[in-house]
Amino acid sequence: MSDAIFEDIQSFLGATRWEGAEIAPLVGDASFRRYFRIRRGGQSAMLMHAPPPHEDPKPFLHVAEWLNANGMRGPEIYREDAGQGWVLTEDFGDTRMKEWIDDHPGDEHDIYAKAIETLVQLHQLPPGPFEPYDMAVYQREAALFTEWYCPAAGLTVDEAGWTAAWEEALAPMLERQDPGVTVLRDYHAENIMLLEERKLAGEQGLIDFQDALVGHPAYDLVSLLQDARRDVSEQLEHDMLCRYRAAADPGEHFEADYARLGAQRNAKIVGIFTRLYKRDGKPRYLGMIPRVWKAMERDLAHEAMAPVAAWFEANIPQDLRDSHGGEIA
Repeated sequence: MSDAIFEDIQSFLGATRWEGAEIAPLVGDASFRRYFRIRRGGQSAMLMHAPPPHEDPKPFLHVAEWLNANGMRGPEIYREDAGQGWVLTEDFGDTRMKEWIDDHPGDEHDIYAKAIETLVQLHQLPPGPFEPYDMAVYQREAALFTEWYCPAAGLTVDEAGWTAAWEEALAPMLERQDPGVTVLRDYHAENIMLLEERKLAGEQGLIDFQDALVGHPAYDLVSLLQDARRDVSEQLEHDMLCRYRAAADPGEHFEADYARLGAQRNAKIVGIFTRLYKRDGKPRYLGMIPRVWKAMERDLAHEAMAPVAAWFEANIPQDLRDSHGGEIA
């Protein structure tokens, strides 16, 4: 931690009960955000630095306020200076869902069931005051696949056909996401915190929700059950989808829409992980692409994805598909 950052933190914490606290930098994520744990007098808080112009903490603050006002479990906000990118929040601790299940695999089913309950609760609320997850956003995200993965794999592809295929595949779904639900967009095992000592029965805290939109209820289920960062068995995915359907009754087209959004999200992630390597010099994300690709292939097999599946057949060589993305230069 540089002297300048240390001084900025001390200035931000000044005249609060955290003034003079111990500051411990934490490992960051795939963004420009940085995190610090603040400790003083046996208590702790989490400090996020989301510096402009690369980051803007105002969406995080907006979504956190809405979640907490509606009975969901986002972190409490203690202090903020959005103009300088500083946000001091409640500390949810270190127990993420992913690592807990890695260490306690017998708890996997019950902890995922609790995460499904959280989504059911969220989807019972009126949609939040957020922008719509509309066709323009879906297309912009899907375009990351042709923009980043295809050139990195040495492919020249039909980009206009890609856009047209997604238009055809997604159009029938759009009317079913009106009025819609709040979509957190990155709801997975690394962004769900287990807060209580009794991890199975306790609350699950939400983080990394600043990109929330109003869209289709299947999207966050895809994030959770086709997780880019850990293996989720097809049996567990099936069981949790059945649990969600029993609690929420999402309608007869839900399976098709789940496949649509699974393919869309997974294509987007392949593009994003390629970009993280090519543009940002973060090669560790390449190792996750095969897992994402396998899930995408399962989604493409659904009849609702026929237009996009046909595009893959025409544009992505079978050897790349068989190797789940192949090598990226």
